[in-house]
Amino acid sequence: MNSVQISVEKNAEQTKAEKKLPTAYSRTNPFQAKVLENINLNGAGSSKETRHIELSLTDSGLSYVPGDCLGIIPENDPELVAVIMKEMEWDSEEAVTINKQGETLPLKEALTKHFEITLLTKKVLQQAAELTDNAELKTLVLPENVDQLKEYVDGRDLLDMLRDFGPWKGSAQEIVSLLRKMPPRLYSIASSFSTNPDEVHLTIGAVRYTTHGRERKGVCSVLCAERLHEGDTLPVFIQPNKHFKLPESGETDIIMVGPGTGIAPFRSFIQERAVNGAEGRSWLFFGDQHSATDFLYQNELESYQKDGVLTNLDAAFSRDTEQKVYVQHKMQENSKELFEWLEKGAYFYVCGDKQYMAKDVHNTLIDIIEKEGAMSREAAEEYLNAMQKQKRYQRDVY
Repeated sequence: MNSVQISVEKNAEQTKAEKKLPTAYSRTNPFQAKVLENINLNGAGSSKETRHIELSLTDSGLSYVPGDCLGIIPENDPELVAVIMKEMEWDSEEAVTINKQGETLPLKEALTKHFEITLLTKKVLQQAAELTDNAELKTLVLPENVDQLKEYVDGRDLLDMLRDFGPWKGSAQEIVSLLRKMPPRLYSIASSFSTNPDEVHLTIGAVRYTTHGRERKGVCSVLCAERLHEGDTLPVFIQPNKHFKLPESGETDIIMVGPGTGIAPFRSFIQERAVNGAEGRSWLFFGDQHSATDFLYQNELESYQKDGVLTNLDAAFSRDTEQKVYVQHKMQENSKELFEWLEKGAYFYVCGDKQYMAKDVHNTLIDIIEKEGAMSREAAEEYLNAMQKQKRYQRDVY
């Protein structure tokens, strides 16, 4: 074989190898993940809708560890986009510039895929005041009215602003130039990659509410609940979460508090420990409204408990009794055993609502340490701070 043949063969091998290399999918270059399953976890009659979504990562080269998040690049509700276009009598095909690089998109597509239209900021209103003669808006953005401006922005969107402060002098281009780029939505991953290679699972609660006389929908959660079907694709990327991880040793005990969709990362933790045959004990506190309709992943969790993967499972259902019972009440009921686990080096995890639940759980944990450890409030707080420094107290709250 002469040197030319060798060189040709080498080049062919190199090209083959290059083809096999996965593209680096990321926030700026998301992977189009195919929807394998999208089901409602809540039973008939529940006031909630929680979607369990399974996505394929086949050929993506993406992987994750328990605790990581999945980023989704969502699209706006086509109905909301249509109402805005009608309100402003805009031409859906008009080309608008969407960034500093000068890229353009047809207006309808830009409002659907590129811009954040469901949230307002003070800055958007301040700049919008230049594009109208509306006296009310001009007064609202004055420095002395900053509190009223903050109050107006809360719970309102682009459509509210366009309706409240017209007539508008600005062109479609000038108005969309005020808007922020649509940010991705991050969700705790609800599966273990070791258990489900080439798949990623999510637990997403559909957000719907009424405020300022209009029904509102969470951009990504309602896209997943109403418009995402098996076989569709969703642009995704992996967002590592270094501050929410399983202990390095499978022999370490773990306590997990995850009411509602806060269960997501703990499903991932439990699956991972099951597949790895971890010897450490695990304790899950779950909570929701009604046991009959809102016990997410009940059969799966009870099966893990039966197999000994999940040592303790305590569930609180706030609307099943006259006196509302939450996860922190279940913690108090088990305060002696819970403190014993902490004393033996258990890791304590919290995932879910930041505003109320996480604060209540935090304070209850201090109460338990204070009571069962027979120490002062200050000493109990120091105990928890020490756990945090040792990465034994981790929170993923939103």
